[in-house]
Amino acid sequence: MTHAMLKGSNVPLQATTVRAVLRWTPGSGAPDIDASALLLGPDGRVRSDEDFVFYNQPRHPSGQVWRLGKKRVAEGLTDTIQTDLSRVEPSVGRILLVASADGVAFDRVRSLRILVHDAASADAEPLAYFDVKPETGQETALICGELYRRGDGWKFRALGEGYSNGLKGLATDFGISVDESEGAEDPLSAPRSEPAFPPAQPGPAQTPAATTAQTAPAQPVVGPEQPTTVQPLPGASRPLPPEQPAGVPAQPAYGFPQQPPATQPAYGYPQPAGAPGYGYPQAPAAPADAQSGYGYPQPVTAAPDPDFRMPPQGPQFVGR
Repeated sequence: MTHAMLKGSNVPLQATTVRAVLRWTPGSGAPDIDASALLLGPDGRVRSDEDFVFYNQPRHPSGQVWRLGKKRVAEGLTDTIQTDLSRVEPSVGRILLVASADGVAFDRVRSLRILVHDAASADAEPLAYFDVKPETGQETALICGELYRRGDGWKFRALGEGYSNGLKGLATDFGISVDESEGAEDPLSAPRSEPAFPPAQPGPAQTPAATTAQTAPAQPVVGPEQPTTVQPLPGASRPLPPEQPAGVPAQPAYGFPQQPPATQPAYGYPQPAGAPGYGYPQAPAAPADAQSGYGYPQPVTAAPDPDFRMPPQGPQFVGR
């Protein structure tokens, strides 16, 4: 069950290792947020400067409190402090969880929230969360909450206490020594050991060859001219038949031999014999030496029969 907490409320923790996640929404003009932790002794102050865990000192010497760093998530950006409560030194009674805005006021920070997770169940719902709202809006550092001992266990308390003099002023109030003399080595003023914003997730890798293939259109290769080859049409792979000689009809009748075309006979020349009359005997052909009329063959006259007699004539023909 997740506890939605109000300022000043507390909740017991059953987990042995907890993860305190600061989450906010980036935007135009919004500052970057850094998570840090201060380990306090019985007097409410750090035992040494080593009790300050932040971006230039991300791990406590005991190894039980460390900074995981920033990530981009669906809801925005996060920065995380993780603590193994079961192994924290007995002299440490409180661990402050701090957010700083790198010198920019928190009135520009949107949707700042601290979430406490059981580190052994990273995908589970948070144990508790608290929406941090600055009181004046001019704060540049905020104590979002604290982990503190209660008997043999630990609890988390929601705080939301602000500082207008930034992370350096907050750390000084709890005993961190900050030497501001010229040439002094100050870990808070030293350059960051990591970029302020986590890098954006890269897209799918593309090799130069693949990128070129996508951006540059393919150019045709110009070479010497080649002779044009006519491709045969489908079904035209068989050779054509040879041309027919002159005098043969272009389209003969199907399956029958053809006759030569009829010609007009010249006048006065013998004609071919006509077709015989159906059912009648035909006259014999004239011999080659028979006399013929002009231009026409003549029929052969048979010799008179000596026994031929005229039939008797009627009376109407007698005496005439």
